[in-house]
Amino acid sequence: MTVTETTGGTAKADAPDLLTVTGLVRHFPIRKGLLQREVAAVQAVDGVDFTVKRGETLSLVGESGCGKSTTGRLLTRLDEPTAGRIVFEGRDITHLSDGQMRPLRRDIQMIFQDPYSSLNPRHTVGKIVGAPYRLQGVNPEGGVKKAVQAVLELVGLNPEHYNRYPHEFSGGQRQRIGIARTLALKPKLIVADEPVSALDVSIQAQVVNLLEDLQEELDLTYVFIAHDLSVVRHVSDRVAVMYLGKIVEIADREGLYGAPMHPYTTALMSAVPVPDTKRRTQRDRIRLQGDVPSPINPPPACRFHTRCWKAQDICKTQEPPLLELAPRHQVACHFPENAPTQTQPQTQTQTQTQPPTP
Repeated sequence: MTVTETTGGTAKADAPDLLTVTGLVRHFPIRKGLLQREVAAVQAVDGVDFTVKRGETLSLVGESGCGKSTTGRLLTRLDEPTAGRIVFEGRDITHLSDGQMRPLRRDIQMIFQDPYSSLNPRHTVGKIVGAPYRLQGVNPEGGVKKAVQAVLELVGLNPEHYNRYPHEFSGGQRQRIGIARTLALKPKLIVADEPVSALDVSIQAQVVNLLEDLQEELDLTYVFIAHDLSVVRHVSDRVAVMYLGKIVEIADREGLYGAPMHPYTTALMSAVPVPDTKRRTQRDRIRLQGDVPSPINPPPACRFHTRCWKAQDICKTQEPPLLELAPRHQVACHFPENAPTQTQPQTQTQTQTQPPTP
């Protein structure tokens, strides 16, 4: 798959925060009995903190069930958070009602994973892409039909497709229709929930390049949810790695792929397919033992300690905080890899007082 590289860096790092998430929690209660009493809860998202700069792409990656898709639904307020705060452009939107959220739907949109089930098969393309205008009461200049055809052309579809139905299109074309619906009201933030995972590899590159071109042209901000680390590497400015409802590492793309610090991230990187046979035989493949623990009863302290080859007693008793061990590189691990010794909190004072080695 060939995709173009993004050019993140200082400009995006210095941009203002568009989205700020603090202590975000979502527990799904499990009820039993005649009175439907709550006996347990699925801890899908359990204390997530991050910020998204205006114009950047932040990717959420991790195994299935780690909570990344639930986080995306919380950001778009398609689901109600159990606790925490979501601040968009300085406004707390955590517990806004449906009526209060309606005007904000213009600025926060979502691209769904399945291009087959996300489109109503009974509606034409014109009605699907034009729905945001009708729901928001927006009357674009020249009429809805002209605006819809312009958006269809923007995403690489023929304006003459206006009167056709979803079943007449391929998977990649259906995803373009979904992207067109997302772009109709010119949003500021787009949450893309695995937008290419259901597509053929050859089509994935086309859709990824389309999203990058649209971001540059329309000044969009993405929260990109995926499990394919090779795709994430091309589209991201920063990457947040999730495991069992928590962020274990968050860093710039170059820092994360060049020197991953959390053992879980290292294991994920080693699983990425390498087309070069020489490089494939030279690298160490890390195979994690055991299954992912249940989010109903996650392990105490560090949730990864049951599968980690570096785990010690402290990992079972004390939860590691998410600390910045390198510039713009945060990790939650007691024994991180590739971490500069001088930046580790427990040795920072000591290294400052010691004389330099001759």
